[in-house]
Parts: sequence; C-alpha cells; structure tokens
Amino acid sequence: MKLILAIINRDDAGAVTQNLTRRGFSSTKLATTGGFLMAGNVTILVGVDAEKVQEVIDIIKEHSHSRKQMIPSTMERNYGYCPSVPVEVTVGGATIFVVDIERFERV
Repeated sequence: MKLILAIINRDDAGAVTQNLTRRGFSSTKLATTGGFLMAGNVTILVGVDAEKVQEVIDIIKEHSHSRKQMIPSTMERNYGYCPSVPVEVTVGGATIFVVDIERFERV
C-alpha cells in the first residue's frame, strides 16, 4: 500500500477531490499554509494499492494548475526600505509525495 500526499493550491482542491471521488478514490483534505507566500494550500492524502499510484497522480496533475499571481515585496534602498513593489510569481500546481505504508488498519 502507498500513501500519496499532494500539496495543492486551495483554488484547485475542490476539483481534485471531486475527481478523485468520481474515480473511486477516498481522500482526506487538510488545510495547510505554505512557507514562501504564507498562502492557503491544501494537503490531500490518498491511500492506494501500488498499481493505482499513477492513476491518482494523473488526476491530481490534471486538476492542479499553475497560475501567475502578484505579491508585494520590498526593495532595499541606501537609506532603508521602500514600500511594497509588486512582483509576479508562479503559484499552484502540485507537490506530490508517494510514501510506502508499512501497516494499515481501519478500526
């Protein structure tokens, strides 16, 4: 058995979980916060047999999209910091981990 952990943008969470459910996969959704942008993410956990791993990854990839977003940043000047200057960054997509499960029990 494998555990798939997928960290995705919260804007994509509904589509990912709905499509996993439609394809017969159970998932657990956890609200998380990313370190770089301090923005809301979602971590989805899916336990599957090894032969189903690629199918789950394909569903996650299909419904997790990268997008451009403007974020404030600061510029350093000789005499201090200047107020926020917007910078465009790419957010979204998915970070996926596949972990071996040593033991699984449903009680």
